[in-house]
Amino acid sequence: MSDINCIKHLRNNKGLSITKIQQTLNINWRTAKEYADEEQLPTTKSFPRKGRIYEENWGEIVSDWLFEDSRDTPKIEPKR
Repeated sequence: MSDINCIKHLRNNKGLSITKIQQTLNINWRTAKEYADEEQLPTTKSFPRKGRIYEENWGEIVSDWLFEDSRDTPKIEPKR
């Protein structure tokens, strides 16, 4: 999404051409054209989570546990 905002900023505020945006960001010309001249931003798709873990409202708790575990990983220093 930040790339799309960058393309729109370069086109609307800086007045760059599609070719210059394409060269600056190293993207396909058609992609630059599509997002630079499009009125609305594309919406992101969200998929509903399915399964027993989410139906019984355990999904959020498990996600929190996994997030906390990923933050609290011990740093292992190499032996000398």
